[in-house]
Amino acid sequence: MSSLTIAIIVVFVIGYACIALEAVTKVNKAAIALLMFVGCWTLFMIDPGQYISGAVGENVAMAVSEVMEKHLGSTSTTLFFLMGAMTIVELVDQNGGFNFVRDTLQTKSKKALLWRIAFMTFVLSAILDNLTTSIVMIMILRKLVSDKKDRLIYAALVVIAANSGGAFSPIGDVTTIMLWNKGLITAAGVITEIFIPSLVSMVIPAYILSLSLKGELTFTASQAQTVQASDLTAAQRKSIFFLGVGGLIFVPIFKSITHLPPFVGILLVLGVLWTVTEVFYANLKQKEEKGAMQKRVTTMLTRIDMSTILFFLGILMAVACLETVEVLTALGKGLDVVFEGNHYMVTGIIGVLSSIVDNVPLVAGCMGMYPVAATGDMAVDGIFWQLLAYCAGVGGSMLIIGSAAGVVVMGLEKITFGWYMKKITWVAFVGYLAGIFSYWLLRTFIF
Repeated sequence: MSSLTIAIIVVFVIGYACIALEAVTKVNKAAIALLMFVGCWTLFMIDPGQYISGAVGENVAMAVSEVMEKHLGSTSTTLFFLMGAMTIVELVDQNGGFNFVRDTLQTKSKKALLWRIAFMTFVLSAILDNLTTSIVMIMILRKLVSDKKDRLIYAALVVIAANSGGAFSPIGDVTTIMLWNKGLITAAGVITEIFIPSLVSMVIPAYILSLSLKGELTFTASQAQTVQASDLTAAQRKSIFFLGVGGLIFVPIFKSITHLPPFVGILLVLGVLWTVTEVFYANLKQKEEKGAMQKRVTTMLTRIDMSTILFFLGILMAVACLETVEVLTALGKGLDVVFEGNHYMVTGIIGVLSSIVDNVPLVAGCMGMYPVAATGDMAVDGIFWQLLAYCAGVGGSMLIIGSAAGVVVMGLEKITFGWYMKKITWVAFVGYLAGIFSYWLLRTFIF
């Protein structure tokens, strides 16, 4: 490993440590992530020739630009998906669309609410995706739980349940989509064999967290009321809800039909919903226009949490630099050598690593590093690929920045890295290990 590669790793580690210590440094994590991104790529430019073939002389700038634009394009698909999903959910919420969902979940018991939130998040994340589901559930939680300490526990469970639910579905997580599209796992195989481990990885942490919740919920006057959207008729509000939520469900279907990236489907849904709401509000009386403006897409776009978006940009592009210098690939090969091909240990460690760095390049590295075999653990739906789907998805729950769901919840609820690591990391880890153990039991004695 060259000294330049070591320097890039050092910058990443220092930046990561500063993000972890945000509560101590008082510096916003987005600022650190952006500095980390720029720092890693600036060091990369000292000698890009050792990482990119053909990057010499006049070709250096062009070669590096191509690499960065490739990674930026991949990162932007996630960012646009996030912005579109956040806007759609906010639009549905502001127009009273989630009132009946909230009423379905509502209960005075803190523990009962925890289990309802856990299972609804688990199921929805398999149908939609863990990112969108997390946004929806946090919006609902804000209307149900007034106590900030309690809401943090529920929010942490949303992260765990969303990642667990996404792991057993071929469309529930970016990594399972990657493995499915590559033909390394089948929809039937991953659902039947990973469902129980995923459920275990959610139920055990939910039970542990339920022990810290006692008593009943208290509601403020504002929470006791549903979102009033008198500007629109009941039929119009229902239309917005079904277009929004139905549109989110339609995104994976749109992807399977057109083979376009998921963010295109999200933008389609946003465009349709935007057009419909503009038509609805255009017919309002002038005296109602002021209140209606607050619930139109143009206003909601100004409320997007740009610090979360920029944090995502910085983290993903910094990790892209590590991927380009082949640190992640070398790490994967090293794991294979150290653990002598024990796939439970290799994928288990990869899962832990996915809580530290983005699981997409980790899975991408594994896909390129290990060949598909005709039979055995490395065959289609073999132990290695199914465990990789589980570990990369569920493992991201161990740290708040280990998954897209965690990052967005962190931004929406202002959860600190330190609080999550102290209170939730060990809980998620116990569930993670229990899921792997249950998978071993299933593969050994049933499948």
